[in-house]
Amino acid sequence: MTNRRFPDKHHPLIAGYHRWRERHWPEEAATRQRLATQGQSPMAVVVACADSRADPGILFDAGPGEIFVLRNVAALIPPPEADGFHHGTSAGLEFAIATLGVPHLLVLGHTGCGGVTAALDRLDERERDGFIGPWVALLAQARERVTGRPDLPPADRQRALEEEAVRLSVSRARAFPFVKEAEAANRLTVDGALFAIDTGILFWLDQHTNRFIPIETEDRIALCR
Repeated sequence: MTNRRFPDKHHPLIAGYHRWRERHWPEEAATRQRLATQGQSPMAVVVACADSRADPGILFDAGPGEIFVLRNVAALIPPPEADGFHHGTSAGLEFAIATLGVPHLLVLGHTGCGGVTAALDRLDERERDGFIGPWVALLAQARERVTGRPDLPPADRQRALEEEAVRLSVSRARAFPFVKEAEAANRLTVDGALFAIDTGILFWLDQHTNRFIPIETEDRIALCR
C-alpha cells in the first residue's frame, strides 16, 4: 500500500482539475452555487455507456445541472425487478423521474461498444462467473433476434445488436411503474439514440418506423422542433 497523501501535481487528473478551476469555474461558479442551494432540475435523464469515448455531457454540450446521467456497461436498462438487491440504474431512474420529475428519458448507445461485443461473442455460461457476463446477459433476447436473422452478415451483427440494445432498453424503461405513470400523464417522453464514435453523427430512434435516423436529416430536425 502506498503512503502518499496526494497524487503528484502532474498527474493527468490533477492537472485536468487545475485547468477546469482556471478556465471554467469562474464562469460556472454562480450557476453551481445556485444549484447547491436550490437543488437540481435537469431537462433530461440520459442512460449512457461507461465508454470513455461517448460522454453525453460533451455530446449534448450540457452545462452543470442540465442532464442527469446514468452510465453503465452498454447503456442497458434492466427489467423492473423489485427484489431487494442492488439495482443502481433502476434506482437512478426512479430518483430522476419520480423524485426530480425529469421530463425526458433518453437511452444513448454508441458504435463500437465493448459490452455489446461481449454479449455477441462471449455470451455463454463461462462468462457469467464475473460481473460483466451476467450484466451483458441482459442482451440475450436482443442477441437472439440479431443472430437469428439469415439475411444479416456476421460483419453487420455488431451494429445491429447495438441498435437492438437501445430498442430493448427503451422497451424495458417503459415497464417501470413510475415511467408508465409519468408517460400516461404526459409528464415524460422516452427516446433512444445511437452515437457513431467515428463520424460524430447521432442517430435518433424513430419510434414510428423503429429505425435509427441521422439527426442531421431535414425530416428528423423538423420532427424535433
